[in-house]
Formats: sequence, structure tokens, C-alpha cells
Amino acid sequence: MRRPKPGTDADAVAGLAESLAVLLDAGLTPRSAWAAVAAHSGDPIARRVVDALASRTSCARAVSDVAATDDLRAVAAAWLVAEQAGAPLGQTLRAVASTVRDVAEAEREAEVALAGPRATARLVAWLPAVGALLSLGLGADLVGAATSTAGAATIVTGLAIMLAGRWWMRALLQRNLARRPIPGLAEELAAVSLAGGSSAGSALEAAHRAAGESGLPTLDDGGVRRILALAASAGAPAAELLTASARQQRRAARAEARQSAATLGVRLMMPLGVCVLPSFLLLAVAPLVLSLLSSTTAGLR
Repeated sequence: MRRPKPGTDADAVAGLAESLAVLLDAGLTPRSAWAAVAAHSGDPIARRVVDALASRTSCARAVSDVAATDDLRAVAAAWLVAEQAGAPLGQTLRAVASTVRDVAEAEREAEVALAGPRATARLVAWLPAVGALLSLGLGADLVGAATSTAGAATIVTGLAIMLAGRWWMRALLQRNLARRPIPGLAEELAAVSLAGGSSAGSALEAAHRAAGESGLPTLDDGGVRRILALAASAGAPAAELLTASARQQRRAARAEARQSAATLGVRLMMPLGVCVLPSFLLLAVAPLVLSLLSSTTAGLR
């Protein structure tokens, strides 16, 4: 099965949120907006939400019911906060769409940066097997070497080290590709609640409650608390400070992803030196040497 391009799902969710925002600003009710998108765009998410609305009175909870990704759960959480606080839904959906698009862009940038290390890992992982085939092409008696005690131990050890190296490199790649929590989401949810007229304390509680009900990971609210305290002491608008902080967090996350991908090529040198090269020697060079020694010994008899 072909792996979808990075950012595709997040872009689809962002496009859906923007379409809904336009329809809501045009005067449609939330249910009518979902029905219109499902009928005219054929969006699979919209169709599932419309089906869920048959047994739900809240659009936010219907979205949460069908959400399979954190991007859609973020839409559900923002919608839930807006419903409870009375914030403008169109503005809320545009804000969460911008957030999700930043996530999609970060995924694409990380994918581009990881293209080189991933290709290197794939090429290097097959180096021992290719070396064994080359030894066979040079006339090494791999079958004869494998039947001897030393040859069998060499080949088994080489295979074990080769598999360990492949697992190690795959683990390094997966760690870089692992999806992280949406940066700045706590700030965005709190800002939505404040836009509806909630107090600072109520806004933070609403953000946590919506995230939990939508199935999102626990929010890191340290930054939100600091900004709310700063806004209270300075008399500044907390919502603007929160959205600015969220944007900064997303920019920092994108830079961190690029840096992590750039250093991955260096980290891949560890399994190369510890596993791949020794397995190449054991699977390609050692059987060839054992075969030559065996033929030389047989000729002296």
C-alpha cells in the first residue's frame, strides 16, 4: 500500500475547516454547512460527520466521534470551545485551519530533509547482502563455508548483526518521523475561549476539557499560564499574546524538525560502523577467505 504524501491529511482537514468557515460566515447553520460540504464536495470526513450528526446534537462532538487524526481532533476541540464560550465559529475555524496548515508544512519540510538520510539507510542496509552475492560471484563456496563450524558461526553472526543494524536505522528514521503534539494548540484553544468572553481561568479550563473530550493528548499549559499572568499584570490583550505565542511555537517546531533531520545523517553513522560494516565483513569477506583456505588445504593434501 502506497504511503500518503506527508501533510496530505492535514491539508485536507485545513481545507475542510476553511470551507466550513466560509459557509458559516455566509449565514448557514453548522449542520447545514456540514451537509453542504458533504453533498457538494464529497469530502469523506464531512460525510462521516453528517452521519454522526444523526445521533448528536453538537457538531463538535460529532466531529470528535469520527476523528482519526490529531488534526481533526484539534478542529473538534476548537469547535467545542467555541460552542461553549460563544466565540465566532468562522474565526475559530480559520485559526485552527492555519494551525493545521503549519503542521502540514512542517511535515513536508521534514520529509524533504529526511529524503537523503532515508535513501542512505536503505542503500547501506543491503550492503552485507550485496557483498555476499559478490563473494559468490567471485567463486566463493558459501555452501561449503556454511557447513563448517567456523563458517556457520560467521554467517549466523553476520545475519544477526545485519538485522540489528537494519532495525537500528529504521528506529532512527521512525523517531524522526514520529508525529508530535500540535505546537501551540493550548494557546489557540485558550484564545478561542477568551474571544467568547471567558475569563482567563475559565479559558484554560475550557481548553483542557475540550482537548480531553476530543481525544487529544494532555495539553502543555505552562506557556498559557505565563502569558495569562503577563497579560493580567500589564493589562494587555491575552488573546493576541496567545496567538502570537502559538505561531512562534509552530515556527520553532518547524526549525527543530529540519535540524533533527539534518543531524540524522550523522547519527546513521553509528549503526553503519557498529553493525553494517562488521556484518559485511562476516557475510562477504569471511566466507570468501574460508573458501580460499579450504581449497588451498584440499590442494595440499
